[in-house]
Amino acid sequence: MKTALLIHHVAFEDAGSLEPELLRAGYNIERCDAATANLGWIDALAWDLVVLLGGPIGVYEQHDFPFLTEELALLRKRLAAQRPTLGICLGSQLMAAALGARVYPGNEGQEIGWKPLQSTAHSADCPAMNHLLSPAVPVLHWHGDTFDLPAGARHLAMTEQYAHQAFGIGNWALGVQFHPEVTAQGLERWYVGHASELAHAGINVSGLRQTSQLHAPALTQAAERFWRDWLAALPG
Repeated sequence: MKTALLIHHVAFEDAGSLEPELLRAGYNIERCDAATANLGWIDALAWDLVVLLGGPIGVYEQHDFPFLTEELALLRKRLAAQRPTLGICLGSQLMAAALGARVYPGNEGQEIGWKPLQSTAHSADCPAMNHLLSPAVPVLHWHGDTFDLPAGARHLAMTEQYAHQAFGIGNWALGVQFHPEVTAQGLERWYVGHASELAHAGINVSGLRQTSQLHAPALTQAAERFWRDWLAALPG
């Protein structure tokens, strides 16, 4: 049986719609809490797939969150070996940093809410991405940081506010700044966990919930096809 390691940074930002597709594809799932695990003891190459999930901290905050240093070391080893790796939001930023790219607070403010992705000249290099590149399928954005495109990576998706929304390397590495994994029900935990951030950003929870209930079902359907195609294309 194939194995997948899910690295969490906060409990409520879970794998969402990705988890049932991992099970469907035959993966045995193991979980790791990045903040409390001894990441230095984890064998970076032991799993068929490693998934790094989101969280409300920055890659550059290693002084305050020392586990990030060990997480980056794990990622560097895994990516150097070209082992299948997926990063979502903070996970994508960690991947970019491990690949030598700069991660930093974005100049265009926080991008929180639902909007469609736009294609790039290289979107077709990742056929699975086509399921999410539709004006009829807005995706959830929830970040304030951004990153430069890592050397050798293909630029797969963008928005007007932040260009680097997704990148891929070969058929084994994918980083997505947006959140394809979210569901309407799962987001109820986000509204509680990120209540202070939403208040600081002047975003009304009731309004965001209403928009999420409108758009999340279409994203869940599109993400199911996206996950299936991407997982099926992984090496091995």
